[in-house]
Amino acid sequence: MTQTLDTTKADPGTRRRLPGRSRPVDPTHVARLLAAEWERFTAWSPASGEHNRRASTSLPLGVTSSFQHWEPYPISVASARGAWLTDVDGHRLLDLSMGFGAMLVGHLNPVVVEHVTEALTHTGTLFVTPSPQATEMAERFQQRFGLDLLRFTNSGTESLMYAIRCARAYTGRKAIIKIEGGYHGGYDPLQVSVKPDLADIGPADAPVPEIPFDVEAGTVHVIAYNDLGQLERVLAEHGRDVAALVIEPVIENLSIVVPDEGYLAGVRAACDEHGVVLIFDEVKTGLTAGYAGAAQRLGVQPDLITLAKSIGGGLPLAAFGGKREVMEVVVDGRMAHFGTYNGNPLVMAAARAVDEVCTHEALDAAEAMNNRAMDALDEIIAAHELPAHTVGLGVKGCVTWSATPVRNYRDYKATDFGLAELSWLWGVNRGVLTPPGLDEQWLVSLAHTDDDMAVLVDHFRALAEALRA
Repeated sequence: MTQTLDTTKADPGTRRRLPGRSRPVDPTHVARLLAAEWERFTAWSPASGEHNRRASTSLPLGVTSSFQHWEPYPISVASARGAWLTDVDGHRLLDLSMGFGAMLVGHLNPVVVEHVTEALTHTGTLFVTPSPQATEMAERFQQRFGLDLLRFTNSGTESLMYAIRCARAYTGRKAIIKIEGGYHGGYDPLQVSVKPDLADIGPADAPVPEIPFDVEAGTVHVIAYNDLGQLERVLAEHGRDVAALVIEPVIENLSIVVPDEGYLAGVRAACDEHGVVLIFDEVKTGLTAGYAGAAQRLGVQPDLITLAKSIGGGLPLAAFGGKREVMEVVVDGRMAHFGTYNGNPLVMAAARAVDEVCTHEALDAAEAMNNRAMDALDEIIAAHELPAHTVGLGVKGCVTWSATPVRNYRDYKATDFGLAELSWLWGVNRGVLTPPGLDEQWLVSLAHTDDDMAVLVDHFRALAEALRA
């Protein structure tokens, strides 16, 4: 049965294209294709399987971060350059994961290599003192992202942890609010309701926090994304105790979920009304959303912003910063911020290279390339009446396996995960690597070309034909 759809209006700074018509795909056909693809996977990747068995004797699951694991084993990569990887079997793979944005400028970007080599051979790697390198990068970030004051850290988790501590010190309150389904790193309060089971989280209009056993969360209120009513109800009841609302301006761990038009402005106004610190987690958006990040692209300024991944050129660099009155808690001692490796000259060299390379022109060109690829995917979706749509922000994009908009976590849980797994594995088996996790998302780096993106498009076309065969 063909379905005619309406659209929900998304923020104009984002991109979402819904199909005019769609037809279901037979799930038994999907299951057959998926079984064949898993057989194909193990046939071409034996060295990755052997490496995973060896690695599992020293590393839990055989990986250095749990998200890297999938059954029966993940692909192990031996080297990378530009937009391409080489795995331990010797196969070349198009990298469309790019470290969730950390490799925005491409693997072994020559400017990054030059700057880091200079630091390694002439400057030094760690002083644990103030340095001109850190000061210069703070000034560059201050100007680019519109921050009054900022501090460097080593990971997104650290940045979120200290941003929340800043908010608590500034407000004298302890509770926080987070978005249901959202991921913000490993800090305990932010482990609440990260992709929870629906059976554990109550009704959609009044979510119940899901707290893992190993977490000491404190008081955390959970609300749905794109629902100002829920935010206003929580603030009306608990606002006097809430220090901060932590939110990705565009959610990027559920494929890509974009804000409704006016939603973020409403969030800003609600936080202002109740004296709550608004924290934008831009660890995944950052430079991938555009020259100055998602906040400036979408026209809503939070009190604090956290950054990581895209700013470091593949080295471990992160930052948090924002309005002077909030960051003053570090100046006057209400909150102490420490870190041996913070702003070390090695990562500052990489950051300077990224800042130089990520010009307006370079990022605009990569975004245009991404949009051309999504336009081509839209044509395939329309031609085969697939129950899917494309979503994009800056240089990131995805195919979401739903014919209707995904506006929050509950919508995401209603997407077709069988089709999502097949789409991801179909690409992997044909040399296109996107992140695992059934929330397929790609990144167009400064190293990608239109020919590279044509590989993604061609394989998606073949998948569409197989689904309708």
